[in-house]
Amino acid sequence: MTDAQPQKDRPWLFRTYAGHSTAAASNALYRGNLAKGQTGLSVAFDLPTQTGYDSDHELARGEVGKVGVPVAHLGDMRALFDQIPLEQMNTSMTINATAPWLLALYITVAEEQGADVAQLQGTVQNDIIKEYLSRGTYICPPKPSLRMITDVAAYTRQHLPKWNPMNVCSYHLQEAGATPEQELAFALATAIAVLDDLKGKVDPQDFPGMVGRISFFVNAGIRFVTELCKMRAFTDLWDEICRDRYGVTDARMRRFRYGVQVNSLGLTEQQPENNVYRILIEMLAVTLSKKARARAVQLPAWNEALGLPRPWDQQWSLRMQQILAYETDLLEYDDLFDQNPAVERKVAALKEDAQAELAQIDAMGGAVAAIEYMKGRLVEANADRIARIEAGQTVVVGVNRWAEGAESPLTAGDGAILVVDPEAEADQIARLAAWRASRDDAAVKAALADLRAAAASGENIMPSSIVAARAGATTGEWGDAVRAAFGQYRGPTGVSRAPSNRTEGLDEIRAAVDAASARLGRRLKFLVGKPGLDGHSNGAEQIAARARDCGMDISYEGIRLTPAEIVAAAQADPPHVIGLSILSGSHLPLIAEVIERMATAGLADVPVIVGGIIPEADADRLRALGVAAVYTPKDFELNRIMFDIVGLVGARPVAAQ
Repeated sequence: MTDAQPQKDRPWLFRTYAGHSTAAASNALYRGNLAKGQTGLSVAFDLPTQTGYDSDHELARGEVGKVGVPVAHLGDMRALFDQIPLEQMNTSMTINATAPWLLALYITVAEEQGADVAQLQGTVQNDIIKEYLSRGTYICPPKPSLRMITDVAAYTRQHLPKWNPMNVCSYHLQEAGATPEQELAFALATAIAVLDDLKGKVDPQDFPGMVGRISFFVNAGIRFVTELCKMRAFTDLWDEICRDRYGVTDARMRRFRYGVQVNSLGLTEQQPENNVYRILIEMLAVTLSKKARARAVQLPAWNEALGLPRPWDQQWSLRMQQILAYETDLLEYDDLFDQNPAVERKVAALKEDAQAELAQIDAMGGAVAAIEYMKGRLVEANADRIARIEAGQTVVVGVNRWAEGAESPLTAGDGAILVVDPEAEADQIARLAAWRASRDDAAVKAALADLRAAAASGENIMPSSIVAARAGATTGEWGDAVRAAFGQYRGPTGVSRAPSNRTEGLDEIRAAVDAASARLGRRLKFLVGKPGLDGHSNGAEQIAARARDCGMDISYEGIRLTPAEIVAAAQADPPHVIGLSILSGSHLPLIAEVIERMATAGLADVPVIVGGIIPEADADRLRALGVAAVYTPKDFELNRIMFDIVGLVGARPVAAQ
């Protein structure tokens, strides 16, 4: 006779992070994915929407619909969820700086559908702190940004009790190079900062319930056992923080609730079919351990290091989840790792190191005060990671070992990635103009005036945002209102001008830089720029840091620069080489504008190199424009890029430099 088995668990939510080109096209994609068995929506917004600009703003050029769906007004939100009953849906919106605004639009569409707003379920990510550290889609300085996070939380407490008002996002921390200990500490420090601020905005009897509504969005990398233990450490540490720091006695309110997207940083352009195995192994880390199992899982597609995945690619990743949940017996058993001595030792070590890092952040005044410190830690951790791959100490199959192999049939031809309709941006801008022409301007102006007044006075930002949404205000107008009230902000780069202590493998390139500098009569000057709204700055930071450590005079001012600003910087302090980094897919129009402006400014002889997720056909077009070299994720050997820079300088006559 065998022991009775426990009741089979329900599977996690199956999601696919998706959205592109237009609201109508994304709506068709969502309805198709739901028909294939997806059980929740995860909305990707484009960069203008994330950073509070309208689709026709100067900074939005080339970015509209590239990394997500553009939502510039209520009409776009209606189209995005057409024929999708929001009262029955669990919707995750990956939105941070403009979270109050996108939630206001979502609520308004739900009301128009006749939904009971109190029944709405879903999440706004609403984590601004990680934007300063890793993703770069912030708008305002940290303190008013924190205020808007907790405004959203307090509003949902009263009006959307089933909604998760904040999704602490450590996903991008790992993408920026965070160690497991740093991911634990920085994410928990963010949650603490939010809860400390929220305490003053809700009644004491309601506060434990609000603690229970905070959720997390994490990353799972390829080191399977470590990642599994990290999730168990997250569960333990969150329970202890809720109990000891906030006095939450109900164990249900102390549960560590999280969704996950597994690691995109480790997806390779070389032999991309190997990414399928990586994604599966990484998913196991967040599903096998019942004690620390994800509530929702979304998986990248095998070809995301090449460009946008097609619907079939997303379906393949969805099927991976469904097979694990429905064909295996995973959900029929208790936790498989309880009392495992190896797991317990690793969990204890992770907790100890994370608690030490948390104590350091707390001593500095908390996460908001420690942003520059945390950013510097991430840049250095990422530099260490890249150096280990370059040296072969960290093996990446198909990249630094077993790089030779048969060509992948999955990438044959021109259809291996989705190409956004080139007319989508013009179509979006035309519909935006029509929207502005059709609305009641007086009502919009009055609503925006009330919004600015609420921002300035300290009132909760949500009610006036909802009124503005109903009146027909645009995303850019909402963004302008909060910028006017709180000011703009440029986050730390994490790259100092002083070289680091890293010396291994740099002697030869340093000698080459010194020789080139002697020939030039001044230190070799390298300007690194990020045109447009792309906030994925990890690559630019690592190029700038390595150039610094090799002895170059670097100029790197961070993200979100216009082509005009980059060229003006080159005129003010002429570089020998300019490096441009864009990962959002907007490389063609933005780089063309930079090169055109350089020619007008008399800088046509300065070599330009480019890095990003760039298909080979686009790389050919960039070279035809005059770009000297194009680098993609396969070019992981940073010292080789440094030698290329020295070579470009050496190829130019000294008189031209």
